[in-house]
Amino acid sequence: MADDTSIGADKDFVEYVVKSIVGEPEKVIVERTVDDMGVLLTLQVAKEDMGKVIGRSGQTAKSIRILLRVIGSKDNIRVNMKIVEPEGGEIRGGELEEDAKEEKSILDEPELEV
Repeated sequence: MADDTSIGADKDFVEYVVKSIVGEPEKVIVERTVDDMGVLLTLQVAKEDMGKVIGRSGQTAKSIRILLRVIGSKDNIRVNMKIVEPEGGEIRGGELEEDAKEEKSILDEPELEV
């Protein structure tokens, strides 16, 4: 792994996948931080693209997180992704609320052993 913590295959992967599925790829921001717990990728997208990134019942976000764990397992690094809710995000009919519950349960899952 490189000494510069702002670059990595995990960050490149998230940027590529998310920019491929959103309507406004120029507004995708991925920040990478490393600490004793592992790598945390913080993802920001346009408000209109949140549904595309999270997916139905959180399945798209869950799939990206699973693939990130596989990428991290190559170097024995724990990789997590946090999706930041944009300013002025609305909860319509409990959709984002349900996604937040799904996101929490994804984070509580045990790590995959490859």
